[in-house]
Amino acid sequence: MEIDYSLALFDYALIAIYGIVVVWIGLKLASKHHNAVDYFLAGRSMRWPFIGVSLFASNISSTTLVGLAGAAYATGISVFNYEWMASVVLVFFAIFILPFVLNSQVFTLPEFLEKRYDGRVRIYFSALTLFLNIIVDTAGSLFAGGLLLKLIFPGLDISVTIAVLAIVAGLYTIAGGLAAVIYTDFIQTVLLLIGAVVITVVSLIKVGGWDGMMEGLSHDQLSLIRPLNDPGVPWLGLITGVPLLGFYFWCANQFMTQRVLSAKDINQGRWGVLLAALLKLPVLFIMVLPGTIAIHLYPDLPDANLVYPTLMFDLLPTGLLGLVMAGFIAALMSQIDSTLNAASTLVTMDFVHKFKPGLDSAKLMRVGRWVTGIFMILAAVWAPQIENFRSLFDYLQMVLSYTVPPIVAIYLVGAFWKQANAAGAWLSILGGTVAGIILFLSNVIFGWTHLHFLYVGPILFVVSVLILLLASMAGDAPRPDQSALVWTPVFFRKETASLRTQPWWQNYRWLSVGLLLLTAWLVMAFA
Repeated sequence: MEIDYSLALFDYALIAIYGIVVVWIGLKLASKHHNAVDYFLAGRSMRWPFIGVSLFASNISSTTLVGLAGAAYATGISVFNYEWMASVVLVFFAIFILPFVLNSQVFTLPEFLEKRYDGRVRIYFSALTLFLNIIVDTAGSLFAGGLLLKLIFPGLDISVTIAVLAIVAGLYTIAGGLAAVIYTDFIQTVLLLIGAVVITVVSLIKVGGWDGMMEGLSHDQLSLIRPLNDPGVPWLGLITGVPLLGFYFWCANQFMTQRVLSAKDINQGRWGVLLAALLKLPVLFIMVLPGTIAIHLYPDLPDANLVYPTLMFDLLPTGLLGLVMAGFIAALMSQIDSTLNAASTLVTMDFVHKFKPGLDSAKLMRVGRWVTGIFMILAAVWAPQIENFRSLFDYLQMVLSYTVPPIVAIYLVGAFWKQANAAGAWLSILGGTVAGIILFLSNVIFGWTHLHFLYVGPILFVVSVLILLLASMAGDAPRPDQSALVWTPVFFRKETASLRTQPWWQNYRWLSVGLLLLTAWLVMAFA
């Protein structure tokens, strides 16, 4: 069937209004920033609804929407494993790690690891995060967004489209800092969820309801737990590789954790993280299953990436299409603004402030704005080069699988083992990085091995952990202030006593248990 990928004048007007509103928010907030804490961490005053919704918005970009629906159309719903595992990882983060990160009063996660280990670890982690933020996250989002918008505006050159996206997202981020990012994320999420729910309901009605969707589909297409030889998400990779990559993304990636660092207090931070975990679960119904429905509605699509745009343009009337399209573009902007703001924070606080400690807070804020603008330009220039990779997914996963395991190793082990020291962490980074280069050459360049990317990360993680354990046991014990950043049963008992004064619906432990039970039910229902 022929789908008309075009918008009416009223739809264009809605999209334009959205663009004006988000830039206005950034400019409005600019006058309220007086120092670095205001600009980079929203004055450490954010409450849980904004933290949770912003975390969700920064993760669910328009590229994720297209990818989830497209994967469900092509291979089945197993792609949802990345979503529900995120809920488990976020619960783990809220319970064991978040209080130590917030109590340390840091601006960045590399700064936190410096407190736990030393300055070498901070510089390496910050440089790696900057590379991943710009070369992977921002550039990847710009490129994917350019491809999607080219579908609607075929006459536009993709480089021009990417430049426009970068400039709009960069303008309100440069002006308003993290507060602008979080508040615009809130608006973006509302638009995104309205669009996703409407598309799901309309498509489900059109296909004949739940029974109509299920008709003629195999068990494999509707199963989350896949066999060992599955090319998508084999069960062994699900329990080893997916949690590892998820931990990096949600707990160590500056562009995600910066929202948590802006929390007013530990409770606000924890509730925000748990809200984000809760929001990940309905993704199965409003973003993944529409791809399954499309198997019936559009059985002959030439490209699975066309599933979500086809649903939008075929099922939604004028006006509503413009609103959903605004949400679609909003979701794209959310990831771009998040990574730009995070990269600016890393450069300003981990490099400029570290080597020029005499700069006052107002000057640091100005540096941050300049850095945001520079990275906006760099990402826009690099993004078109991603076209040389086989696919955006290959590009993203390949880079992460070979680079982040050493950082995850020292972060996790250091959170629970007091003996982990700076020398061990540095040797773990060096050894894990060398092992990653060797494995990359063997697996990607020369083809000597053929490991699924979900197995690459765990192998490098184990190598890095072993080096950390052996080197730390052979070295000196960490300082007392470094050991204080480690979770212990004593900390758990003290916290238990303080939680007795809270009602159950404010107790993060009860909320965490409820979330884990809900997640387990959902996975079992589609096992």
